[in-house]
Amino acid sequence: MRPAPTILHLDMDAFYASAEQAAKPSLRGKAVVVGGLGPRGVVATASYEARRLGVHSAMPTAQARRLAPNAAYLVPRFSLYRTVSDQVMELLGRLSPLVEPLSLDEAFVDLEAGGTADDSASARATGEGLRTAIRAVTGLSGSVGLAGSKMLAKIASEEAKPDGLLLIEPGTERDLLAPMSVRILPGVGPATGDHLRRAGMTTVHDLAEAGEAELVRLVGKAHGHGLYRMALGLDDRPVVAERDAKSVSVEDTFDVDLHDRVRVRAEVERLAVRCVERLRAADRSGRTVVLKVRRYDFSTLTRSETLRGPTDDPTVVREAAGRLLESVDTTGGVRLLGVGVTGLADYTQEDLFAQAADARELAQRAREHSSPPPVEAGEESEPEPEPDSAELLAARRWPAGHDVHHEEHGHGWVQGSGVGRVTVRFEEPWSAPGRVLTFRVDDPLLRPADPLPLVRDPADYSSWPASLPKSRSGADPSGGGESSP
Repeated sequence: MRPAPTILHLDMDAFYASAEQAAKPSLRGKAVVVGGLGPRGVVATASYEARRLGVHSAMPTAQARRLAPNAAYLVPRFSLYRTVSDQVMELLGRLSPLVEPLSLDEAFVDLEAGGTADDSASARATGEGLRTAIRAVTGLSGSVGLAGSKMLAKIASEEAKPDGLLLIEPGTERDLLAPMSVRILPGVGPATGDHLRRAGMTTVHDLAEAGEAELVRLVGKAHGHGLYRMALGLDDRPVVAERDAKSVSVEDTFDVDLHDRVRVRAEVERLAVRCVERLRAADRSGRTVVLKVRRYDFSTLTRSETLRGPTDDPTVVREAAGRLLESVDTTGGVRLLGVGVTGLADYTQEDLFAQAADARELAQRAREHSSPPPVEAGEESEPEPEPDSAELLAARRWPAGHDVHHEEHGHGWVQGSGVGRVTVRFEEPWSAPGRVLTFRVDDPLLRPADPLPLVRDPADYSSWPASLPKSRSGADPSGGGESSP
C-alpha cells in the first residue's frame, strides 16, 4: 500500500455504446446495444439508457431484445474503438511511463512513476485533468479511481461511474470497503459469493471479522489468504507497463449449427486468416496453432499443432488449422469455431516458407487419399452445399451501424437491411440528426466507408499535462472523497 493515492484506474463509460452515440447524433440519449445480432448473439456493451431497461453485457441479444425492443442494435466497429483507444492510451502515456492497459477502454497508471502526482491534491488534479483531456480529444467520458493500490483504484472507478472521479484517502480503505458486498473484491464471482453467503458472509466487513483461518477453511489456502488481505484493503501489486499477450485468437458462434463439412472447413480457414491479421497487427508471430470446436451438444474440443518455428504466414496457419479439423468429428453439428496462435514471438522463422510448401503438399496428399470414389451410372452424388442466401450476404455486406458513403448523399450509417434493400441514415458526428433513405443492396452509388473521427476539431493538448498543479504538502485541500464533473 502506498501512503498517497498515486495509482490511477481509468474506465471509459459504456465504451462501445458511447462511441456509437457520439458518432450518430440520432442515437444520443437513446438505448443502444452493441454486440452480435443473430439468434446466438451476445451483448458486448449497452448504453446507460439500455442498462436502465435491464440490458447488460454478456446477455444473449435475444433476451436484450425482449427487454428493450425499441433500442438500436448495432454490430461492433472495432476499427473505430481501437482508434479512440489509441487516443486515450496516448494521453495516459503522457502521465507516466508505467501504463498497464487491461483492454481497449481500461488501464492502470502509476502517477508517482511519472512525477505527475505525489499527494492527494496533485493526484486529484491529474485525474480531473485527464477526464477533461479525454472528453476534448475523443468526445467521450471516462471514470477515474485514485488510491494507494490497484485493487482500490479499480473499485473507486467503478463507484465513480458514470463520468465521475473518486479518490480514496490512505487510511480510509477499511471503512470504505466494510459495507460493500463481497462481490466487489477481485476473484469473488457468483459461485464464491454464494458459498460465502451460505457461511453468513455477505459484506467485506464480514470477511475481515471472520479472519484468515476461517476463509482458508472455506475457500482454500491460496484463495483464502488473498481474500483476507483484500478484505483489509491490502494490495501490493505494481503497475506493469508490459502485459505480454500469451495468445491471439478469433472465434465465431453461428446462428444455425453447421453440418456441412465443406462449410465448416471454409469457416476455419476464414478464421485462420482473421487470426493472422490480428497477429500481424500486434507485430507478433506464433509457433502453436490451436483449433477450438464447440459442438451441437455444447461439448468443446481443442486441438493444437506446434510448428518448427514462429510464423505469421496465413497459409501456414490456415493449413495447420485445416489439418487439426480432420481429427474432429463434426457430424452432429458445430455451433462455434475458433482459431488461435500461442507461443508468441516478435520474429518470424524464415524457413517456414518451405514449411508452407510442405504443408500444401501434405494437404494435397490427404485430399487425394480421402477423395470419394467416382460416381457410377445410376448412383446419386451428394448434393453441393447450398450457397449463402442473398439476405445473409446483404447482412454481411451492410452490417447494422457500420459506415457507408453515397455519392449523392454523403456519409451515413446502416440502420438495417433486408428484402433486397438497405436503409441508411445520413448524418455525421458533428451534424444534426440526419434523414433516412432506402436503397437497393446493389446500388452502385453506395459503398462501405471508414468511420469518421468523433471530434471534428479536437482541442490542442500537445503540451498537456505540463500545466497541471502539484502539491507537496500531503494534504488535499478539497478534503478527499468523490467529486462530480
